[in-house]
Amino acid sequence: MTSDEPRWLTDEQQRAWRQWLLLTARLPARLNRQLLADSELSLPDFDVLVHLTDVDSGRLRVLELGRALQWEKSRLSHHLTRMERRGLVRREDCAADGRGFEVVVTDAGLAALRAAAPAHVETVQQLVFDGLSAAQVRAMADIADTVLARLGD
Repeated sequence: MTSDEPRWLTDEQQRAWRQWLLLTARLPARLNRQLLADSELSLPDFDVLVHLTDVDSGRLRVLELGRALQWEKSRLSHHLTRMERRGLVRREDCAADGRGFEVVVTDAGLAALRAAAPAHVETVQQLVFDGLSAAQVRAMADIADTVLARLGD
């Protein structure tokens, strides 16, 4: 084998990779359907609101939110516009330095998140954690940590 040849996946690696891709497509789609049915929030709406409520101030600079979500600037801008129209968030000038904007969760956004969270968490429990042992949960977290570390920022 020369250095120009690709390192093909083993059969076991290929099975793991394909299952991982299927999981990362099907699970978010299922969670999105559940959220929409139960709360009229989409999974991306929920993700935005969670990030905003993870900070005490309920506000993040647009750039920080985009980084946390791993979204392109245009996707974030369009999504925030839709959420603003529904009264879930608002954009304000950045008070700290006058440059850029901060995204702020509104009372309606906080109420929507609080109403959606119990059913969403129950769905995550049922679809993911109820079928795993404690050792598998630890392994899942360890695998995610390892791969995320290799990806960097």
